[in-house]
Amino acid sequence: MQMKRLSKIFLVFYLLVIIPNITTEVRAQEYGGGPIVFIQPVRAVIFEHRFHLGKKIDCQSCHPDLFAQKTGEVEKRDDFTMASFRQGRYCGKCHDGKAAFSVDSRCNWCHIGVQGHKHLEEYELGNKKQ
Repeated sequence: MQMKRLSKIFLVFYLLVIIPNITTEVRAQEYGGGPIVFIQPVRAVIFEHRFHLGKKIDCQSCHPDLFAQKTGEVEKRDDFTMASFRQGRYCGKCHDGKAAFSVDSRCNWCHIGVQGHKHLEEYELGNKKQ
């Protein structure tokens, strides 16, 4: 009896949690939506598609209005700054303290810094120096 109940709980968990996360990850990768590391105007800020997709956010929520889909395009813009974010542009469109945490809080969630970028290059991107 207890085993049937645990099986049902696992099935519900699998259907509600595991499958949507797999779908989100596949969708992000399918569209080239892996992690993005911005190196301009500061080094280094990371954006993870997988944390955003599936939270009532889809590709059209950001593309093409807030961000061009071509890698590196937004970094060329003079207004890609924290000041712009605070005015509701780019990341600040959602990260306003209401829809999502404010761009003025949780700095290290996005700003991984030079050491974090070095670690990412060495271990996550497979560029570990021998």
